[in-house]
Amino acid sequence: MDLAAARTALQAAHRVAVLTGAGVSAESGIPTFRDAQTGHWARFRPEDLASPAAYAADPELVWEWYAGRYRDVLAAQPNRAHTLLAELERQKGAGFFLATQNVDGLHARAGSGAQGGQLVELHGNLGLARDEVTGEVLPLPAPPQLTLPPQSPADHRMRPHIVWFGEFLPEDALAAAEQAFMQAELALVIGTSGVVYPAAGLASLTQQAGGRVIEINPDKTPLTPFASLSLRETASRGLELLLGPA
Repeated sequence: MDLAAARTALQAAHRVAVLTGAGVSAESGIPTFRDAQTGHWARFRPEDLASPAAYAADPELVWEWYAGRYRDVLAAQPNRAHTLLAELERQKGAGFFLATQNVDGLHARAGSGAQGGQLVELHGNLGLARDEVTGEVLPLPAPPQLTLPPQSPADHRMRPHIVWFGEFLPEDALAAAEQAFMQAELALVIGTSGVVYPAAGLASLTQQAGGRVIEINPDKTPLTPFASLSLRETASRGLELLLGPA
């Protein structure tokens, strides 16, 4: 499939499923998970902070790290890739599904999930916390009002609403993504390394059902040899090539 055929296929498709990773948010100045350790935090590996064991050992330390990431993503703005995906959702309506591995909330801030389609955050959201006792999920207050560790209205400690190492993806979110990719005529896989499962297996569901897969990534990934088209571009540039400038 060449670019012209890909554009035609995307325009004609009634069911489009999208998977996004860190490469989409990189253009908003948000470092990838493994590149995020700077300054005081450079002495830690992300794995040392993003796990149930780390939280059980030192919840205050873990919350301090997540509070810093929360402040950083609030200061960032959605980029061209985010807004183009929101526009694609507006065009496709209920036939559009976006699953993201990102936890920064930028897709929602750009309008995804509010244009007739569906947005699923597979790994959680830095702006949310979960009551450790009841499981209730609530938005965090603005950073100036955030006390650590935050307490729920029931006066229980809350944990970041993030999927940590050793934890499973939310069953309902993963099931919705699997169904959407199985039913998609065309899948877009944008800015993700293709090595973190089960999200990395979603594109194969589209292929197995006879749909086409288009990858946008500056680097080759394990998906590249199997994609109908791989664009070696940034997320925003690749989407502009597929959708055309606004």
